[in-house]
Amino acid sequence: MTHRRLALSALALLLASAPLAADVKTQDKTSVKFGGTLGSIVNRFAGDAAKDGVVNTTAVRGARKMTLNPATGQIIDLSEEKVYDIDVRKKEYRVTTFAELRQRWQDAQTRAKKDVADMKDDKPDDPQTSGKQFEISVSVKETGQSKPVAGHPAREVILTITMHEKGKSVEDGGGLVMTNDMWIAPKIAALDEIGQFDLKFAKAIYGDMPMSLDPPQMSMLLASYPSFQEMAAKMAAEGKKLEGTPLAVTMTLDAVKSPEQMKEAQASQAAPAGGGLTGRLASRFMPKPKATEARTTAFTSTHETLSIDTAVSDGDTALPAGYKEKK
Repeated sequence: MTHRRLALSALALLLASAPLAADVKTQDKTSVKFGGTLGSIVNRFAGDAAKDGVVNTTAVRGARKMTLNPATGQIIDLSEEKVYDIDVRKKEYRVTTFAELRQRWQDAQTRAKKDVADMKDDKPDDPQTSGKQFEISVSVKETGQSKPVAGHPAREVILTITMHEKGKSVEDGGGLVMTNDMWIAPKIAALDEIGQFDLKFAKAIYGDMPMSLDPPQMSMLLASYPSFQEMAAKMAAEGKKLEGTPLAVTMTLDAVKSPEQMKEAQASQAAPAGGGLTGRLASRFMPKPKATEARTTAFTSTHETLSIDTAVSDGDTALPAGYKEKK
C-alpha cells in the first residue's frame, strides 16, 4: 500500500532543491494494474481495491509517517527502524523491523525469478536479456495543457524513456518504453517532505532501487524486465531537470516486440497442444491465447494528490487507541 506512493514522492523529492522542515498531511488516490502473463502472476498480490484505486490519508511528523485507509494502515518509524502494519477492521497491528523487511525483499526477488523462469509461454522480452547492445532515448514534452490538482494550478509534462537495440528504432528492434504523464504544480515544500521521508525509508530497506510498487510486485517486475531499474534511474535523473512538484502521475511500461520477435511469438501460439489427456484438457478448458500484439502494456500505475494540509498533530502518526498487537 504505502510503497505505491513512492513513485510520486520520489519525483517530488527529485524536483526539490532546499532542505525541508514542515510536517504535512495529505489525501491521495493510487492504483496499479499489470497486463499480460505478468499480470496473471502479480495480480494475486493485489486485491480489487488496489487495481480500482485506494484513497489514503498520509501524515508525516518528524521521524514518523502514518498511511491509513478504511481497511488498512501503516506507521513507519525511522528512528525505531520499525514498521507497524494495521488491520483497521480487526483493530490489530503487527510490528516488523527494518532487518526483517530487508530479508523479505531478498526472498521476494528469489521467488519472482523462479516464477518468471517457470513461465512456459509469453515470456517477457527485455533488452538486457536479448544479448544485443541497447541504448536509451529520452523525450520531454510540455503539452501546454493545464488544470487544477488539489487546489493548485498544474501543467502537463510527458517524460518518455525508451530502451531499444542500438542503431534501431524501438519498432524495428524491439524494447521497452516507460512513460510518465505528470501534472506539475509550482514547488510545494510540504509534499517534498513526504518524498524525502519515503526515500530515506526505501534506501534503508531496498538500497538504491527506486520503489514504485509493493515489494512482491516490484520483484516480479524486475525479474520479468531487468531493464526497468536502469530506466527508472534514468527517469529520476531527467525528473531533476523539471521545475515544480508533481501532484498527479500516470506511469506506464510498454514492451515492444521487433518483427523477428513477432514471428517467433506467432509461431509459438500456432503450435498444437501437447498430446495425451493433459493436452486434450488444456485445449478444451484453457482460454484461447489472444492474437499476439507488437506492443503490450506491462503495467500502469496512477497516483493523484487530492488534498494537502500542513497542520499535523502527534495523534496523526500514532497507533489508534484500543488496537492490540498481533504476534
